[in-house]
Amino acid sequence: MSIFEAIILGVVQGLTEFLPVSSSGHLVLLQKIFGINEPSLFFDTMLHAGTLLAVFAVLWKDIWELLKKPFQKLTLFLIIATIPAIIAGLAFNKTIEDIFNSAKFLGFCFLITTVLLVTAELLSKKARNENNLKSRENMKWIDGLFIGIMQAVAILPGISRSGATISGALFRKLDRDFAARFSFLLSIPIILGAVVLHSRELLKGSEDTIYSISAAAVIAGTVAAAIVGFFAVKFMIKIIKEKSLFGFAIYTGVLGLLIIFDQFVSRLVF
Repeated sequence: MSIFEAIILGVVQGLTEFLPVSSSGHLVLLQKIFGINEPSLFFDTMLHAGTLLAVFAVLWKDIWELLKKPFQKLTLFLIIATIPAIIAGLAFNKTIEDIFNSAKFLGFCFLITTVLLVTAELLSKKARNENNLKSRENMKWIDGLFIGIMQAVAILPGISRSGATISGALFRKLDRDFAARFSFLLSIPIILGAVVLHSRELLKGSEDTIYSISAAAVIAGTVAAAIVGFFAVKFMIKIIKEKSLFGFAIYTGVLGLLIIFDQFVSRLVF
């Protein structure tokens, strides 16, 4: 893998990990369009580490508050919201891997992301007009569980994790700023889990798995993922607070329709 390809993959990872457009879906699409081979396990692990650094850099105040007072409701809600994704990952790992490799449902999954974003915006607008939004203090455990179930659904490539969790929070009428922050805080155990899981697999693998990509490419991709991820998180928090998600819904909707058209009609990529 060249340094240019590594940077491209790092930029895509940094952007799509936090924008509600599906990082896994774009990775599949990128591989199909440009013929880029699946990144090595070590490189993929480093990209995730880069995006993890981005979350820490943006939300360090929120994280510090959790570390100072770990035994609080927010910590419990984050744990509850993490459990469904863990269960789904363990139970359907092989199935998800097959779906990822085949990209059979990729277009339809992008359309699911569109439906989630549009529905969330409409429900959030209604709750705001009725002055019925819930603050961080009013959040219940059932809200965390619902958001966690939405995150578990997003294990499918094409369904955005951030889009699903933000939508889940808006479905539950959470304040938009808190909905964004909860979604990105929730990404920490998921990304950290991926890094730990990949690291364990690396320790069992051969040296070829680690050194199949040059150090320069790995560094370039990781830095790109961290820098782009940093600005993506800040951008999304601002967008969710002040704007709407309809633009992302249009993007994923058009992309999903184009993929479906290509899969069943033109067959230029799939």
